Amino acid sequence: MNNQYDNNYPPQPPYPPQQQGYQQPYGMQRDMPETVGQWVLTLFLTAIPVVGLIMLFVWAFGSNTSISKSNWAKAALIWMLIGIVLSFLFMGILISILGSMFGTHSSF
Repeated sequence: MNNQYDNNYPPQPPYPPQQQGYQQPYGMQRDMPETVGQWVLTLFLTAIPVVGLIMLFVWAFGSNTSISKSNWAKAALIWMLIGIVLSFLFMGILISILGSMFGTHSSF
């Protein structure tokens, strides 16, 4: 017992080196907040009819988009889908009402 480290426990292996995860460059971090200028450009691009729809899909499902913009684009696409469904539903109801009004009073 002349060794101060001699005890009944087996020797412990050295700690494994800490692995650092992949870090994106500063400009590419997904959790960085968008600036006001970036949001102005985002809203401008979404106002352009075909480009806006394409960009919403790119921002919603792209891997280089910030999390806040990705969530916003997904929400915008959901609202667009709700609007399209409600528009078709409203048009169907309107056509059926107008068809019943003018279809029964026809003199042909």
